[in-house]
Amino acid sequence: PSAIGPAPSVVGPGPGPGAGAGQPPGPGSLAPGTGLGYHSPQSAFPPLRDLPGVLPWSLFGEVSHRQEGKRSVPVFPAQLSSLSGSRVKVQGYMLPLQAGERQTHFLLSAVPTSCNFCLPAGPEGVIEIRTRGAGIKAGVDAMVLEGTLRVLPSDPMGLLSRLPDAQAVRCPRPHAPPFPGVHH
Repeated sequence: PSAIGPAPSVVGPGPGPGAGAGQPPGPGSLAPGTGLGYHSPQSAFPPLRDLPGVLPWSLFGEVSHRQEGKRSVPVFPAQLSSLSGSRVKVQGYMLPLQAGERQTHFLLSAVPTSCNFCLPAGPEGVIEIRTRGAGIKAGVDAMVLEGTLRVLPSDPMGLLSRLPDAQAVRCPRPHAPPFPGVHH
């Protein structure tokens, strides 16, 4: 279990047709652009594992949507809503939004991307990241960030969460158990 409640140990899709949170989907079991994304068994990157004190992606995967006229409105789980405005740690893969070695504005994804022009997940599976200062060095490995979480009930770009003041955190590799033989 994580610091904020039980969660699956491996990132899987969010709620969607044919798959529950934390369960590996088969190809095509999620509609494109929904849920936490699909982590292919052929990926060169191992799936993320929950880390102590780091928000699990399964919590973001619990966001649902309801229709209000022609608009889809996110419905955040109470646990996630209660963390808005709090300092949190999150982990994931960088999806750069600008050119350059250091990034001050990017998306953090629950799963690695296989295409530089495609989002690997729906809005539940990405967090908008802004940093202060020189930014964070771009890379393909998973990273842990700390910042103030903002849940976004009506973002014009369709984003659901943001860390407006993120900074990199040093901790055990996010895709491996933090200590040999210990699993969360």
